[in-house]
Amino acid sequence: MVDRLNLQIDKKMWNRVSFYINVVIFLIVAVFLYLLIIDSFSAGRLSNATDTLVLSNAWIAVARDVAFVAVGFVIIFVQLFLSYRKLSQRSF
Repeated sequence: MVDRLNLQIDKKMWNRVSFYINVVIFLIVAVFLYLLIIDSFSAGRLSNATDTLVLSNAWIAVARDVAFVAVGFVIIFVQLFLSYRKLSQRSF
């Protein structure tokens, strides 16, 4: 059944879908940047806490936010460089 599934997407539709995907990725990166700031601030406030479990959970939240931001930036830069390559090939 899946073998027969062949979707034909023209260039205009693909550009539209790609634009919406990029918007969603930018929103995800923006949310996780905000969470990174909030979690870093709370981990900094807890840095002199005596309860190490609370401090470790705060740093795990910071690491989670950094991981999501890093993956989001990788996706954004890959798409940026692929677009640049297409533009540079079309120019000459």
